[in-house]
Amino acid sequence: MSSLQISKRNADGVLILDLKGPITIGEGNIDLHRMIRSLVEQNEKRILLNLADVTYIDSSGLGELVAGYTSVERNGGEMKMINLTKRVTELMMITKLLTVFDVFEDEATAIKSFAADEEKVETGPLDAPARANSVA
Repeated sequence: MSSLQISKRNADGVLILDLKGPITIGEGNIDLHRMIRSLVEQNEKRILLNLADVTYIDSSGLGELVAGYTSVERNGGEMKMINLTKRVTELMMITKLLTVFDVFEDEATAIKSFAADEEKVETGPLDAPARANSVA
């Protein structure tokens, strides 16, 4: 069984990881863990996992995806997914992880979602009107 292959590319300020092969216990898991940890250490805040060529995910692989997501979120970033295969989608539904991850059908929509999320954070709630200091 071949191990997971990971390639990186950037699109509009989003780091995309193209994953190919199985995400299973062993080397593939370790490589994914190291890659996500390295990205967090490099202060990458917008990470998109392309799962189009992921052939299989076992429970250890699911655990690694959740751990990566948690690590990125804890450091102020976002990790989203695109192009889940039918098999991976079913697995994510069964484990209820589709409610955890933001999952998109296509790359363009996913990339736009990062910008939309950033705008929400930047604008935030309207500031209360400034109060005049009165000294009697």
